[in-house]
Amino acid sequence: MAKTRSVSRKEPRAFALPWGKGIVEEEAQIASRHHRPTIQLLKFTDGLAAGTREIRFCYYDYHGRFQRSPLILDESEIPALREALKATPRLRRFFVRLVEA
Repeated sequence: MAKTRSVSRKEPRAFALPWGKGIVEEEAQIASRHHRPTIQLLKFTDGLAAGTREIRFCYYDYHGRFQRSPLILDESEIPALREALKATPRLRRFFVRLVEA
């Protein structure tokens, strides 16, 4: 079974994408058998997307390296990821808006 881990840092992690730069405002992460599935709330502070937020589905390897491949999540890991999301109120609001009319 996957272990729950909500990540909060004193110093927000920075990111840069072609359409803007910013910080990872919230992050829910679990430890699975093969990797660390992660959902991030990105807050853009610069560039074309400045002032907006986006969700990134990603994962890290067990050495802490960000991986640029699709996130693959096992069905059995859903309860742990749901638990990790409980500590991320802004990110949870995005999901509520995604599934509710």
